[in-house]
Amino acid sequence: MSALDWIVVAGYFLVVVAIGWWSKQRVHTVADFFTARGRIPWWLSGISHHMSGYSAVMFVAFAAVAYNDGITVYFWWPLTIGLGVGIGAFLFAARWNRLRAKHDVKSPLEYLARRYNLPTQQVLAYSGAALKVVDIAAKWVAISVLLKGFADIPLEVGIIFTGIATMAYMTVGGLWADVLTDMGQFVVQAVAGFAMLVAVMIELGADFPFTMWGDLPDGHGDPVAGSVTTWLIIAFLFVKTFEYNGGMWNLAQRYMAAPSGTEARRSALLSCGLWLVWPLILFLPMVAAPLIVPGLTAGEESYVALSKELLPAGLIGLMLAGFFSHTMAMVASDSNVITAVITRDIAPVLVPKVRRLTERAQLTFARVTTVLFVSLSMTIAITTRGEGFVLDTVVQLVAATMGPISIPLMLGLLPWFRRIGPTAAIVSWAGGLLVWYVVRYQIDGSTEAAIVGLPLLTSLVLYLGIGFLKPEGTAESEELVLSLNTDPDDDGSEERPGRSEVAAG
Repeated sequence: MSALDWIVVAGYFLVVVAIGWWSKQRVHTVADFFTARGRIPWWLSGISHHMSGYSAVMFVAFAAVAYNDGITVYFWWPLTIGLGVGIGAFLFAARWNRLRAKHDVKSPLEYLARRYNLPTQQVLAYSGAALKVVDIAAKWVAISVLLKGFADIPLEVGIIFTGIATMAYMTVGGLWADVLTDMGQFVVQAVAGFAMLVAVMIELGADFPFTMWGDLPDGHGDPVAGSVTTWLIIAFLFVKTFEYNGGMWNLAQRYMAAPSGTEARRSALLSCGLWLVWPLILFLPMVAAPLIVPGLTAGEESYVALSKELLPAGLIGLMLAGFFSHTMAMVASDSNVITAVITRDIAPVLVPKVRRLTERAQLTFARVTTVLFVSLSMTIAITTRGEGFVLDTVVQLVAATMGPISIPLMLGLLPWFRRIGPTAAIVSWAGGLLVWYVVRYQIDGSTEAAIVGLPLLTSLVLYLGIGFLKPEGTAESEELVLSLNTDPDDDGSEERPGRSEVAAG
């Protein structure tokens, strides 16, 4: 990397620091820290929702799939997410927002104690938090792989540097810093993504990408290729519908932070459109990489090799800044919501006096928890190392266990299932995780479709079957679910922030 590249990267970090300190002026309470009190405009919430799904993993693990198998990477990842978010726009988005507006919920799991019972809330909180620690560790490994490829920076140094930078702005700025960093990430990614697309077009000719398919290895133009099967795509569609509409808790926060349920739905539709279109711009150069940097033995290195081959000084730095922004924004997002779960759902049960902390003390506790959580994930990343850890963790562990964790959480919001109680919730969670363990570790030769899809299907069948055979709904839980059908201003129970207040923050 040239001096100009490092100047670009340094400039990006200065912007991140500025965003953190500017956001600090808006954070006075835990409600500001976790949900911005519903004052984030729908368009910013939608962009943040979309960008929170990216990390450096895409430019390592998914770039490897594009290099080895071709365009199928679009069909099993962003297409399934886009369709899933579109479905969730009408099922889940508004209901998440109304939990905050009507019930003062600051954590996606906070409502579970009322919806089911305290044990249900606790098992989902602990298992989800443990999953997120490993998930974030995989993202630290991904960014360190890119740093080593671009600048030969040791893995440990890359993880520590990126982690400390993330903590520096996240702990002071909360959700405001997170969504504004997502917006900055969107701008950086747009410039860098189009720069790479144009560079590949110059290299391969103006008719790119239409004529490249015959020159690529066999099968690289097929929607289903390599280890990707039709059943895997279907499994991912089901998993991503739950994951990206709240099963991945930080994305529920984006809906909660919008001004109203109606505007949360608009933000979901914006995110849906971005998922269906924008990843094509990013993936087409990855798919074309075998024509420009052929013969790589490790597909994880393909995007780094492509950047070095095609991009001039300055743009490589911008690309690296984009990798930083992807990972830092996603980790900041996950850290914020995990902190919310720990401070709102786990800690008060373990140490009841936490409930009696002052607003200032609660905010300090949230910030300290953020630092500890990020530090733990960095430690796991440093001790595990290795590119294979990235793909195995993100695709198999996270995707497969997301279903059992999210089924009770997500379906518990919908009125059709309001009489389903805690027995169904806990059994479906335990049954799904058990099936994942058996399929993943006890049965030889299990396909990825089975590893990803069967746990979710098991949880879904158990939740619905036990729930309808043994309804346990209470008057309080049914009232909670039914209250999420309308915005506060529609039923007169409460007024939401006006547009001028949202704009002023």
